[in-house]
Amino acid sequence: MDQARLVPDDPVFDFRQCMKLLKSTGKKASSLNELMRLIRVASDNSIYHHTHEYFFRGRILEYTNDFARWVGENLEAHVLAENLSVIDPFRHGSIASLRDELLNKIEAYIKKFPSPGKVFSPGEEFFFQETVTFVFPTEYSASSLEEFVEALKKVDDSSIYWHFYEGRVRVEGGVNDFSNWVGDSLGLGGLSDQISSIDPFMHSIGSIREQITGYCARELEKGKKEGAAV
Repeated sequence: MDQARLVPDDPVFDFRQCMKLLKSTGKKASSLNELMRLIRVASDNSIYHHTHEYFFRGRILEYTNDFARWVGENLEAHVLAENLSVIDPFRHGSIASLRDELLNKIEAYIKKFPSPGKVFSPGEEFFFQETVTFVFPTEYSASSLEEFVEALKKVDDSSIYWHFYEGRVRVEGGVNDFSNWVGDSLGLGGLSDQISSIDPFMHSIGSIREQITGYCARELEKGKKEGAAV
């Protein structure tokens, strides 16, 4: 490892955190057919909220999006809930593609099980929502890998979400903010690749924090050994 690149010439990494403000769309589904119809016309923001942003709020048991959770818990259609839960939103290049996969799985289930299903009481329907995202600066920044690791241990979970999860959507190529900075500013391509290899679909925010700090700690230890050998 090139020791000089531990302190980059590029700007520091400024950690930011986010807050999500929920907005009601006024749309609600009380059956699978209604759910499918409304998924077709829901805004991209709403589809994003009920899939990608599910990870911001924390996973609930085996579910990985709001649609799967409602289908499993309220409709008690556990096969469909399982099918919807295997959809990885981060592997889709667009909301249109993600929307199509959701619709295809629901439509296939309805064809196989055409029964109208459970009748819902008021308040048990699926309520489509959207969000407004507010992004704030934090007190943490880093101009070296050591500082980056220390800050990463202290920042709020919403900061990890913003830079790692939403970074994959904001940044061209689907690469998170951490990988970009480590690779471009520190010149640590191997570490950048390790961070990029973490699957957001398979891990919690806490687990992702631990994995990144672990990779960085090993990189720092490697640098110390190489420096001592010179």
